[in-house]
Formats: sequence, C-alpha cells, structure tokens
Amino acid sequence: MNILSIQSWVAYGHVGNAAAVFPLQRLGAEVWAVNTVQFSNHPGYGAWTGQLFTGAQLAALIDGIAARGVLPRCDAVLTGYMGDAGIGAAILDAVSRVRRANPGAVYCCDPVIGDEGTGVYVRPGIPEFLRDHALPAADLATPNLFELEQLTGQGARTLAAAKQAIGRLQAGMRAGGPRSVLVTSLRTDATPADAIDMLAGEGGSFHLLRTKLLALSVNGAGDVLAALYLFHRLTTGSAAAALSAAGSSIHGVLRHTAAAGAREILTVAAQDEVVQPSVRFEAVEV
Repeated sequence: MNILSIQSWVAYGHVGNAAAVFPLQRLGAEVWAVNTVQFSNHPGYGAWTGQLFTGAQLAALIDGIAARGVLPRCDAVLTGYMGDAGIGAAILDAVSRVRRANPGAVYCCDPVIGDEGTGVYVRPGIPEFLRDHALPAADLATPNLFELEQLTGQGARTLAAAKQAIGRLQAGMRAGGPRSVLVTSLRTDATPADAIDMLAGEGGSFHLLRTKLLALSVNGAGDVLAALYLFHRLTTGSAAAALSAAGSSIHGVLRHTAAAGAREILTVAAQDEVVQPSVRFEAVEV
C-alpha cells in the first residue's frame, strides 16, 4: 500500500506526519510524506520555531513525486493540518492528480479545525475551505466531535444527533465514494463518565466503539487514529472492522502513554499496540 500523506511536521514530539507516518510504516505501508509546516514542536507548548510552507512549495514537491512515474501506484491521499488556504488548494490539486493517475485511489481528510476547550485554532478561512472544498472531494473523513459540529452547524451531543450530523457531513462528500466518516472522540448523554466513544458511519450503518477514558492530555492521537482508520478501511473494506482495529490500537498506545506519564504520545515505545493491540475492542452497530 502506498499512501501520500500531506500534513504538518514537528522535530520534537508526535503530531501530523510525525504521528501518522511511523504507525503506517509499522503496518507495512509505504508513506510518501509531504509536510505542510516544519516546527520545532507543536504549538500546544505555547512557543515554537519553524516555518509554514506555501502552496507553491507543496506543488513543487508533488511535481517531483509525479516525475518519478509513481502516482498510478498511489492508493490513498491522507491530509491533516493545512496551515493556510493556499496549502489547501495545492492539496486538492494533488488529490486530483492522484485520481487521474489511479481512479481507484481514495482521499481521507482529517478536517483539523480545533477541539473542545481550545476552540478553533486554525487560521481564518480554513474551516470554510474544509467544509466547502476539501470534504466535497473526500471519500473518508475523521473529525472529532467539535469539528463535526463546526462543519455541520448542528449539535451532536446525543447518539441520534451525532448520527444525523454524520449523515449531513456524508451528504456533502464525494459522490461515488464510500463516504465513510469516523468521529474520533465522542461524548453524548449516553457515554459513561469513565468512557469515550468513537462512531463510524458508512452506507447507512453506524458502529460505536467505547473504551475507557484515560487520564492524560496529549496531542496527535487524532492524527494517529485517522491514519490507522484509513489503513484498516483500505485493507478490510469495512468501516466496522476498521473502527475496531484502529480504536483498539490507539487505546493501547494511549494506555502506555498514560502509564508512563508522558507529555507526547508514545508511538515508538508502544508500537506493538499498532500491529497487535493487547486489548481488542469490538465495534457494535447502533
């Protein structure tokens, strides 16, 4: 499997490509990583150094990859944090080029906008770009609860409302694709206080995965989960199977991270959880 992953990069820690690439490689995928930013660390620390790349710089990298004649072998494009709308336009051009070379390739959009507590943390115009341009080109989408509500303009704090919001998001995604949506962190009125839910919707069916809520606060878990969901959806052809595999793996990685008291997600130290989770959670239809 060959995946073109266009995301942010940090030298220290694990977010964006620095979170997604190694787990995908550990599962056996070849990852062609293109970075939208290069920072010393993620901005959650309050200070960082580095630079944003431009759409022109990203397009030049895609030109170089295409010149190798490999785009027909690209199975999927994965995108996360975009930086600015210029990057977004270059990303969609890359998706179009991959699809022209390989009509069977899929696009997984992790619509990074913000999160509970922090609110919107991307630049002005990015939420609208994701809603109006990126998601209409996407086959898979992996918003968190906050992003789902931002993108659909409706609440999703009950299971019924979350399913309705997923349906609304799916309606705007690429026609002819699976329109597979994974809500990566969901708390509804039915979620126990000591648990966290994930909800996947595809083809009119919905599956819920519930795991224990862990006492930790780290960045990058959503980036890893999006990558794992894409990989397992491609290999199994099933949203339910992909949710079970990806959700079990991320829970195992986060459990190791919490036990170590680490500030960064332990994608390397807990890499065995990616390949064979020590605890398997099964998604149930809801």
